[in-house]
This record gives sequence, structure tokens and C-alpha cells, in this order.
Amino acid sequence: MLRRSFLSSLAAPLLAQKQKRKMNVLFVVADDMNTALGCYGHPLVKTPNIDALARQGVRFDRAYCQVPLCCPSRASFLTGLRPDATGIWDNDMDIRIKHPDIVTLPQHFKNNGWFSAREGKMFHMNVPMGVGTPAFQDPPSWNHNGSPQGLEDKSNGILHQLTPKTSRGAAIDWMSVAEAKGQADEDAASRAIALLEQHRNDPFFLGLGFVRPHVPLVAPARFFDMYPLEKCNPVVNPPGDENDLSPMFREIRPDLWNNMDMDEAKQREALRGYYASTSFMDDQLGRVISALDAMKMRDNTIIVFTGDHGWHLGEHTRWQKRSLLEESARVPLIVCDPRTRVRGKSSSALVELVDLYPTLSELAGLPAPEHLEGQSFAPLLSKPKRRWKKGAFTHFQTAQTRGNGIRTPNYHYMEWRSPSGKIEEELYDSRKDPREFRNVATDPAYANLREQARVLLAEGWRGSKA
Repeated sequence: MLRRSFLSSLAAPLLAQKQKRKMNVLFVVADDMNTALGCYGHPLVKTPNIDALARQGVRFDRAYCQVPLCCPSRASFLTGLRPDATGIWDNDMDIRIKHPDIVTLPQHFKNNGWFSAREGKMFHMNVPMGVGTPAFQDPPSWNHNGSPQGLEDKSNGILHQLTPKTSRGAAIDWMSVAEAKGQADEDAASRAIALLEQHRNDPFFLGLGFVRPHVPLVAPARFFDMYPLEKCNPVVNPPGDENDLSPMFREIRPDLWNNMDMDEAKQREALRGYYASTSFMDDQLGRVISALDAMKMRDNTIIVFTGDHGWHLGEHTRWQKRSLLEESARVPLIVCDPRTRVRGKSSSALVELVDLYPTLSELAGLPAPEHLEGQSFAPLLSKPKRRWKKGAFTHFQTAQTRGNGIRTPNYHYMEWRSPSGKIEEELYDSRKDPREFRNVATDPAYANLREQARVLLAEGWRGSKA
């Protein structure tokens, strides 16, 4: 009896110490990543490492960015502010210009004793022109601010230009290379593994930003070999599908419509390049996860995998982003917290990238800063099927047009506004028309639903919280 009491007295402090141990965070963001992934049901794309994460955590099936463009999206989820608050609507804007004193997500962890490190693209980086440079990567956020190097479309290979009229960084080009060495994502993974080795005894927040599958679509040949061209089938859209889209919306980057003038053969090449780049990125992620396992750190590491926004692959004849439609606004999101018993489950709850800051703060036991405009979805990690917020908001703005969109569990409503006050509307019945082929905004049968949507959009995100 005395021996048992003695052992118990030793075990109690050890247990308390373990419980108080800070959780690590591996925060992975892929660039221009839509849900063309195995775990999201894509019939062709091979992503074994992302799929494994989905089996070990919770996959969110209705996660949305706040702006379908790199810089404003990242500025939003890394500050916890929505785009009207960040004031950032286009690329190439340093967040400190608008918000010199903001505490970012990684900075919040840094300020509370975590080793905060970046490898790769976290804040905005022009790809491929800015790869390997520290531009816009916000030094106050990090203890270590790493900029992996990459040859990208300057690699030793043939660059196949599918849209030669489009400028570099937006053009759909692809290149098959001999090996992963020399690519930014390979270097990012290698640097991340080295950091894990160096700081395995420190609580860390590691922001790992992959640039694939952003164009140019560069990957080793073995990943292209996974996807025979005859299996890369272009999207089939109904005749006249674009006719009921907002004319204001159609004026946003008109060069991205009509399949960017790619014929069927070129579309197959573009799809193969995107799929190969995705599988290459997945392979590099797998290297980092394997290193975590080898160092026996998985039981103390929260892992997040997401994209900064989606990407059209020919839906509605559109490619790339800058669209409020589903393929551009929806993102993959997988969260693995080893402390929860929920494994391999999915959630259809509406969540937003702006929710990541308060969620990770809660999971790490940190108080959420007062400025945050998202809502922690930590409760969904233990109860993925529970009722959640009423709507998710995505916006896009140019000098000529403002687009505001809200998704509810059953429909998607958009309004497009011009500076003169003109309004154009789109409304899609998500239950009957998940691919958003039929705009029912002027259908009398949907008049009541349209009015409800207008009210919810006007109420804004505060009125949609769970």
C-alpha cells in the first residue's frame, strides 16, 4: 500500500507536466490548391499523404476562403481579419502598411513562448518570380524566416506554354523535370525537416508553405507519368452555361474564360500538369510527416492542411481564381489533433479560413486576441456533425466591381455591385445544383429564398455565427 502511494505521488507530477506541455503546430498551406484530392473523392488524383491525414483527423467538406486571391486571402487568415478590415484586395501588399501593429497568427504563438518558423510561402509571394526571396513574409511573425530556393520554370527542361498570351505567373505552362532537387517545395520540405530536428524539444509553430500546384506546373517526370493524357478528361459544361452569370463577374479577367483559348488537347495537358504538381506537393508533405513520426512528435503536434483559395479547372469554361463560384472559393481543410478520439471523419459544417486563428489559439490553450473576426471551430473536431454557423462569406473587389457572396447549408447567393450602384445577383440551389449551373435569382419560385439571402448577406458574419 505504501509502495503504491509512493508511486502515485511520483506519477501525479509527471502527468501534470505532460498535460501542461505545449502542443506543437504544423501549419501547411498549398498554393492555388482546390479539392482535386483523393480524400475529397477525386477519381484520378493520387495524394496518399494528404489522404492519410484525413484518416487521422477531420476533413472539412465546406471550408471557404474570404477572398479568392493569394495575398488578400493569406492576409485575412493570418491576421484573423476579414478583407474589409484588412483593406487588402489585390496582390503585392505588405500587411504592415495597413496594420503596422497587428499580431498575426504565428506572431501570437511566438509571443507566447513557441518557436515560430516559416519555410516557404506563408504571406503572399509572387510565383515564380518571387520564389526564394523574403518579400512580404513579415519578419515580426517569425523567430526563423526561411525562404526556400527553387528553379521553377528556369529548371533544366522544356517549358510547354499552353497560354502564350498570358503573362508569366498566370500563364498555364508545364515542365517535366528529372528530379525533385532544385524545386522550391523540395527545398521547403528539407528545410522544415532540419528545423524539426533542431527544435524537437521546443514547442513550435511551423508554417510550411508549398508553391505547388501554382503555375508554372513543374514536377518530376514520375508524377506526370501517373496521369496518362487520355485519362485527364476536361470538364463538360452545359451549353450556354455562362449566359446567366453576372456580366460584371464575367468582366473580371476576361482572359480566364473560354478555357483561356485552350483546345481539348491543351486542356488535357493543363489538367495533367495540375494533377502532377499536386502529387509532387503531396510527396513533399509526406517527407515532413514521416520525419515527425520518426522523431516521435506526432502525439504532441496539431497538423493543419489547407489551401489559400480554390482554382477553376475549366468549370463554366473558366480557369484559375478570382471567382466567387464554388471551385474558386472552396478550399481543402484537414485538421488533426492527436488529443481527440475522432479519426477519419468529415464535417459538412460551414467553416472559413478566417476561423483558423481562433481555432488554433483555442487548441493551444491561448487566449484569442480581441481583434479576431472568425470563430473557433474546435468543437467540430470532437463533434463533426453538430449544428454550426449559418453562413460562410467570400468577397472579391476590383476598381470596377465588388462581389459579395454567402453560402448557407442549402444555397449560395452573390451580389455584384458597380461604383454607380448597379446590382446583379446570382442564386444557386446547392441541394439540386451543386455545380452551380443554373442561376435562379430571377426565378419566381425562389423569390422568398432570394429575400432571405439578401437579409443574411446584409447582416454579415456576426449574424451568422454558431
